[in-house]
Amino acid sequence: MPSTALTSFAPAADAARHLDLADYVGAAGWARLPAAVRRRFGAGHPDVDYTCRMDLRCSAIGRIYASLSRAFGSPLTSLQARGLAATVRVRGNDQGGVVWERVFGEAANGATGAAIVRSTKEPGAEGQLTERTDGGLAMALDVFEENGTLVFQSRRFFLALGPLRIPVPQWLSPGQCRVTHTDLGGGDFRFTLSMQHPLWGETFHQSGVFTDPLQVE
Repeated sequence: MPSTALTSFAPAADAARHLDLADYVGAAGWARLPAAVRRRFGAGHPDVDYTCRMDLRCSAIGRIYASLSRAFGSPLTSLQARGLAATVRVRGNDQGGVVWERVFGEAANGATGAAIVRSTKEPGAEGQLTERTDGGLAMALDVFEENGTLVFQSRRFFLALGPLRIPVPQWLSPGQCRVTHTDLGGGDFRFTLSMQHPLWGETFHQSGVFTDPLQVE
């Protein structure tokens, strides 16, 4: 279990203008990823909007976490749906990070639900990648290639309050977050998110097949 001691961190003044995930994955793993994945996540990739219909579910415990997360900008959604229209907007922030905004809209079956989840991937302390929500809830990430898939996996959660980094004990977190990006060819890719708590099991699951508007084959 991580220490609960307060730490501080200030981003390096010479942080790269563009986040380069190749540095985190490593040369060998990066080379094994499909060219389309390397383009989507490489340094200096263009701003883009991806659209699809997603399946979302969360457990009863997950709904409690989603409710509590409202104090931190609602980074978790309690939506339960199949075929829910979704748009993911990817934008560089010109400060060495990339903003990912996920907008969930009207479901294909006529039910409605609305949620916006926004976070920024940016260089963190000790050479790790960090993903931080607008409300300050953040996680340190491991990034690696696995069987041709790009994987983001949380190592620990913390609250980012100005320069302070306040660790969140594992049992208080919504669970280990694992996000996979699997290229399907023809400009399509599958996004899958799962959060697994050591006591409560899977708290959140999201999956959908997106089309890359910048890729023409």
